[in-house]
Amino acid sequence: MKIDSHQHFWAINDTDYGWMGEEHGTIRRDFLPSDLAPLLVESGIDGCVAVQARQMMEETRWLLSLAEQNDLIHGVVGWVPLLESAVGASLEEFASHPKLVGVRHVVHDEPDDNFILREDFNAGIKQLSQHGLVYDILIFAKHLSQTIRFVDRHPEQVFVVDHIAKPCIQDGQFDLAWAAGIRELAQRENVSCKVSGMITEVRGDKWDVDLLRPYFETIIDAFGPQRVMFGSDWPVCLLRGSYQAWAESVAEMSSALSSSEQAAIWGGNAAEIYGL
Repeated sequence: MKIDSHQHFWAINDTDYGWMGEEHGTIRRDFLPSDLAPLLVESGIDGCVAVQARQMMEETRWLLSLAEQNDLIHGVVGWVPLLESAVGASLEEFASHPKLVGVRHVVHDEPDDNFILREDFNAGIKQLSQHGLVYDILIFAKHLSQTIRFVDRHPEQVFVVDHIAKPCIQDGQFDLAWAAGIRELAQRENVSCKVSGMITEVRGDKWDVDLLRPYFETIIDAFGPQRVMFGSDWPVCLLRGSYQAWAESVAEMSSALSSSEQAAIWGGNAAEIYGL
């Protein structure tokens, strides 16, 4: 089974998507399961994990309702108010829902670069493992040192790094600082990584597999094929390319791996890590 471990749905409005600017015009419309279904079929993918795009409980409820109505959604990574002392009650609301598999906070948009080390945030994180929930880490490469300290506070928590920690991908300028940080983070066995969101981190008009390959190979070398999973970041990926183009690029970059390693990256790891 092939699983897209990272994509989004939204019904657009004028208030909830403040992160969208003029440059996001391509994706400033509704994106729903009916839009994704044919793309999955075209790329031979069997299902997906829907990930939050708004920091509100309302969206978590909405994504879970979509999952109930659409079998292609195998799991949901939602949002809960991790900073609040009453986060336990929020988690209890969703605890019985079989398709809530993880939680995410948009850390890289927080003005404080040390946000991930806040005591109230970490108190919320401590409550996730008792509900069997994964925590998706959304950061920029500049946050890797803080993230390593954060992960070390929670050795029993399962973590997944989104978008390979968003390095700055430029032709002829491989991000050595990112590579060192991601290798250090990968030494923690409770951390996995999504090969996703890479094309939107490219600085320049064009991207190709040769530009992305050193980053992909660094992730495979650091985490090993058993802790890496494919994700499309659809529809955000549409800002730089089609769903199929990204899927084909990952297929090309992973073609030298064994069939069992490829199967793990394309779905096996997501199924195991998220308990799908």
